[in-house]
Amino acid sequence: MLLEILDMRLNHQRLALLHKLSLFSSNISTMASKNLFKFTAFPIPLTSSSQGRLFQTHGLLFTSFSSKPVSKICPFSLQTNGYSFNSHTNVPRPEEKRLDPLQFKMLKQKLEELGVDCQICVPGQDNQLLCPMCKGGDSSEKTLSLFVTQDGGSALWMCSCGWRGSTRAFADSSSSYDTSNQVTKVKKKREITEESLQLEPLCDEVLDYFADRLISRETLQRNAVKQKKFGDQLAIAFTYRRRGALVSCKYRDVNKKFWQEADTEKIFYALDDIEGQSDIIIVEGEMDKLAMEEAGIFNCVSVPDGAPPTVSQKELPPEEKDTKYQYLWNCKEYLNKASRIILATDGDPPGQALAEELARRLGRERCWRVRWPKKNEVDQCKDANEVLMFLGADVLKEVITNAELYPIRGLFNFRDYSDEIDAYYHRTLGYECGVSTGWSALKDLYNVVPGELTIVTGVPNSGKSEWIDALICNLNERVGWKFALCSMENKVREHARKLLEKHIKKPFFKARYAESVERMSIEELEKGKQWLSDTFYLIRCEDDSLPNIKWVLDLAKSAVLRHGVRGLVIDPYNELDHQRSVSQTETEYVSQMLTKIKRFAQHHGCHVWFVAHPRQLHHWVGSPPNLYDISGSAHFINKCDNGIVIHRNRDPEAGPIDQVQVCVRKVRNKVAGTIGDAFLLYNRVTGEFMDVDKPYGRR
Repeated sequence: MLLEILDMRLNHQRLALLHKLSLFSSNISTMASKNLFKFTAFPIPLTSSSQGRLFQTHGLLFTSFSSKPVSKICPFSLQTNGYSFNSHTNVPRPEEKRLDPLQFKMLKQKLEELGVDCQICVPGQDNQLLCPMCKGGDSSEKTLSLFVTQDGGSALWMCSCGWRGSTRAFADSSSSYDTSNQVTKVKKKREITEESLQLEPLCDEVLDYFADRLISRETLQRNAVKQKKFGDQLAIAFTYRRRGALVSCKYRDVNKKFWQEADTEKIFYALDDIEGQSDIIIVEGEMDKLAMEEAGIFNCVSVPDGAPPTVSQKELPPEEKDTKYQYLWNCKEYLNKASRIILATDGDPPGQALAEELARRLGRERCWRVRWPKKNEVDQCKDANEVLMFLGADVLKEVITNAELYPIRGLFNFRDYSDEIDAYYHRTLGYECGVSTGWSALKDLYNVVPGELTIVTGVPNSGKSEWIDALICNLNERVGWKFALCSMENKVREHARKLLEKHIKKPFFKARYAESVERMSIEELEKGKQWLSDTFYLIRCEDDSLPNIKWVLDLAKSAVLRHGVRGLVIDPYNELDHQRSVSQTETEYVSQMLTKIKRFAQHHGCHVWFVAHPRQLHHWVGSPPNLYDISGSAHFINKCDNGIVIHRNRDPEAGPIDQVQVCVRKVRNKVAGTIGDAFLLYNRVTGEFMDVDKPYGRR
């Protein structure tokens, strides 16, 4: 069966070869590029004629042209690069079996299991598909040739990457990978001349065609734009030259199909115009290059091929394997002398993908890019020729003059943040000077700014967690912020009690600590529970393992994006999993961890409070500890935006034992506060913190 399939395919290929030889006397390879010349300013209506297809522009008719002449003797369809050309003559075909729908369905299922997308396969023909093994390389080209027998029972395939195989609808598949096919054959470059290609000067009709696009006769003559006849059909010929010598030739038909002379060197169009230039411009098509000249810009070249659909995610291939962009390497002696390269590719996604691929190879540091203006109130110009046609030569020149630096990831200029700076000045961002804590004693010392990191420390039982809970309750009451709480030392029910007491300002229980204060009612409890649900989101690890900082920040990110959380509390540091590699010191680990927290805070505009205990103080005499006393690393004070020590008086002779000292030891942002101490009174019944000069409230 396999030999029968091979014999059928060989006969098919022999007929195709004879068909091609009857059409062309010179060696021309076809290439249909969907990404080149995506725009034609003035559509040319097609009219039928006994002499062939004609198209009209401003009352002038001239013979149209297609990407390939249509054969009058070929008995089957010739497919090239996705385009099919058919003869309508009745020539007897070889005897073929009828299509069996059932076995064709089974065959397609087997091919799909191999990763071959064969939904558009046609039995009895060569089908060009995307190879599931190599994915078409960097350019995502359809390099897999798949042949399905007329009855739909068998298939053969082969790709330029070396993958080949065969299968039958009701038999096992077999395939192999021939690495020898990966070696690119070195072909001898053809020498061509205008005479050998039979190029002609442009006729009046073609000149009018260019005139509609505001391209003058002088510009066409300077760039040696020609025409060529294929029988009774006509094609525009763009001649590619190096130092005046003809290197290659590219043809364009009325349907904007392109093809080039085979076995010729790939170079930029109008390469001689950038020789010795320090500033050069690269556009996506020959028409754009000609449009640039109409604006007085001559140091411009065009790429010879189309744009890729997307940017490749693969690493850059070596020079000898970078086939899609070989023209860059063939012209590197011209490009190496350029200190500034303006990428003026099309404004559509493929055009921008081309700009990125060029920048990757040329070096982003010397690349610039253009922003095409609007051609009307709605639509944007896509390329240089559209700007010339709709807005004029002066605007096109201005667009190139105003080209901007090609963005390099991580490298910016203050002008990139101009709008943000203006908003900061006019205080339209919100909370530029921070949100008040609600305590007048801290008004000038500490205000809460979104996107900052506050480290809170203090000796055990000094009220660090209680103070943070009171602070976030104040912030919610003042500006309605929501919070994510990663409080590993608190049971959920106990944490809920503490927050509810501060919010309702009544004790949760009728217990000894409540003294004579009335307990919160059932109605108050229910309202308080609703407030808890609306205000706080809990980050908790319910299994036996400890959470690491990445796990916490990932959940906090979800809380920010899903629920609009503006604050995150991580309490405390020593309850996290701090596993690190053997080669990493604790100081290095803490530095890396705090960097992650700061980036999270800045990126999401979320203030983070991080509680860290001090190391064991063997000689502690009752005074507030220092931020450098935090267990683990001095980076806690070095990397934070704000550093606060909470200290409770334990000596009745030194003052009230319910007095809490808030020591602001670091403030990076002087707009939000400064270093200093504030004193608050702690209400043990409700967990509230109050200014010293205010009534103490319920005791």
